[in-house]
Amino acid sequence: MGTALVLVVVFNAFFLASGLGSSAVANAAAASRGSDDDGIKIYIVFTARQPAPETLSESAARARIESFHHGLLSDALDDGGGGGSGAPERVVYHYTRSLHGFAARLTQREKNKLAAMDDVLSIHEKATYHPRTTRSWDFLGLPRHNDPKRLLFEKDVIIGMVDSGVWPESESFSDSGLPPPPAKWKGVCSSNFTACNNKIIGARAYKDGVTTLSPRDDDGHGTHTASTAAGRAVPGASMGGFAGGTARSAVPGARLAIYKVCWGDDGCSTADILMAFDDAVADGVDVLSASVGSDFPADYADDLMAVGAFHAMRRGVVTSVAAGNDGPRLGAVTNVAPWVHSVAASTTDRRIVSDLVLLGHGKTISGSSINVFPGIGGRSVLIDPGACGQRELKGKNYKGAILLCGGQSLNEESVHATGADGAIQFRHNTDTAFSFAVPAVRVTKSQYEEIMDYYNSTRLALVSIRNSQARFDATAPRVGFFSSRGPNMITPGILKPDISAPGVDILAAWPESMSVSGSAVDDRQLSYNIISGTSMACPHVTGAAAYVKSVHPDWSPAAVMSALITTATPMSASSTPEAELAYGAGQVNPLHAPYPGLIYDAGEDDYLGLLCAQGYNVTQIATMAGGDFVCPEDGRGSVANLNYPSIAVPILNYGVRFAVDVPRTVTNVGPDDSVYHANVTSVPGIAVSVTPHKLAFSSTEKMNFTVRVSGWLAPVEGTLGASASIVWSDGRHQVRSPIYVFPLSATRG
Repeated sequence: MGTALVLVVVFNAFFLASGLGSSAVANAAAASRGSDDDGIKIYIVFTARQPAPETLSESAARARIESFHHGLLSDALDDGGGGGSGAPERVVYHYTRSLHGFAARLTQREKNKLAAMDDVLSIHEKATYHPRTTRSWDFLGLPRHNDPKRLLFEKDVIIGMVDSGVWPESESFSDSGLPPPPAKWKGVCSSNFTACNNKIIGARAYKDGVTTLSPRDDDGHGTHTASTAAGRAVPGASMGGFAGGTARSAVPGARLAIYKVCWGDDGCSTADILMAFDDAVADGVDVLSASVGSDFPADYADDLMAVGAFHAMRRGVVTSVAAGNDGPRLGAVTNVAPWVHSVAASTTDRRIVSDLVLLGHGKTISGSSINVFPGIGGRSVLIDPGACGQRELKGKNYKGAILLCGGQSLNEESVHATGADGAIQFRHNTDTAFSFAVPAVRVTKSQYEEIMDYYNSTRLALVSIRNSQARFDATAPRVGFFSSRGPNMITPGILKPDISAPGVDILAAWPESMSVSGSAVDDRQLSYNIISGTSMACPHVTGAAAYVKSVHPDWSPAAVMSALITTATPMSASSTPEAELAYGAGQVNPLHAPYPGLIYDAGEDDYLGLLCAQGYNVTQIATMAGGDFVCPEDGRGSVANLNYPSIAVPILNYGVRFAVDVPRTVTNVGPDDSVYHANVTSVPGIAVSVTPHKLAFSSTEKMNFTVRVSGWLAPVEGTLGASASIVWSDGRHQVRSPIYVFPLSATRG
């Protein structure tokens, strides 16, 4: 599978509440096409596969499938509906390669007529998703490199980005030293995007059927994730002189293909995302990253990202998605399909702080904002306006003051309009730093109360906000407070999230046309910016997956997933009660991932077997498979039978005895005569045994074993469940599978 694809889907951008907003789409005509005029909406229609004769050319085969779509649609259209438009005018996209179906504008009546047709598997209304570094790769232990040998080693790996586009002028996207694209590349560069080179080898844009818009990034998110995943090594990169170092990725020699589907406040349409998936597979990408996500988990057959990722997986695509930004709530992880990576966001050992000095007391309070402003640090009067919303600050003049913003609200534009020197905001969570349009400090509740005590203790409270500093954080890596926790609410027996990666305070490339805070009143324009979110974590896994693929281009998606999970560095549960439900197998380790020793492999039929085990019906399974799949006659099997590299054991409640058997198969990818022994760790009350406990490989490369997990779970203060693990070792490799036992009753409230 030298041309196998890897689709790494990066979900859930940085916090929408942080003020890092998206720019509106300039093309109003294109935006209006997805509107609900006259009761017409965009629906995605999945159909049975329509294989074209092998004698047809690619264009002729596509035309035949499109004709089939038009025929279905014509039979469903109301006479005179939609202004008398015919089937071709109603179609938004044809999905004809890895996916099978089309997107079209339909009335409810027309949608119902289509749903009753034999060749229609399912219909889904278009949904809107939203977009959810220098130090991070050093922290992960990956050596720096831009040397020609490594660039040539990585040059055949193509990473596609399904996101908000790209700012091609960034140094991170230089093609210096790179040869022309590999022969497998079949994609295109949009006619209105002239910046493609030997680094950015393709660029397309999608907006409700319009494909003539520019792929240029007018948001910043796509540029940030693209440079994190595959940016060149840029010495001296910084955010206006702060947090300097070498900005880089895991695979600086990899190529980039851009698929713009996110359009500021209009979000990211599922119809556009599926078209990008379909094109990416045909284009020949190896790694594809999509920074979009929904707010809630859905059954796999109703989750269009899961459907698209399944069809990509069938073509060799590894799908990695972000866990989401709704932590620490249990069950908040939204991207949970077993054929995708779900990535949690963790900290690095660089913590960004901004100091507020109480000049009357001489005391310094360290907050969590990013302040990179020229000329700050002077004396300002502390004033309490009650709140810092638009209504409270309208028409006020606070020049020379720093405002106490109670109630957690901070309207940057309104603070700026008052002429204030800055603001202080109270937030429950301060483990992530954010940029604001004005100098600002985010503090904890106790810190805010201390500041209020100082304010009330004197007639003239003077303070000073200082520019940010980077400080060493010995507690890293920790899961970000915002990172969505498991369990997997669709399949509790599959551990989600799978793995963690740096996603807190990540420095990466940024469009110089965009302000660093996203505010219209912020005129600072820098080439690198610091933002946070599980979207920032996922490009790290994107790069790590591409690194594995550069070494093993023929490995299956499950093999790449297994390599990343079983080589992950274990993380401590001491500050994370949810343990594996927060960080999965641990912190991604890109240096060790290409050489795991053993892998847990799986394929399309294995995943379909899981759907059978969950009781999916024939139509739901056909939506995923694109055709017929018959569940085993001997029963539906068990979710535990999927050959997954981690093990989740959901139980009814604390104190209830349980025993489960988990079969697994490992493939030896190390020396032929390797001998592995199982080492088990557990906690009191939970017993873990492995049969057999020794695997001696010789003429066979695959061996089976069974894990029995039994006992009873006792509630322990500061924890939710019980962590255990199996480590297969041959003296050189440590192949670790995390085991997590947890009560469903506690996670479902």
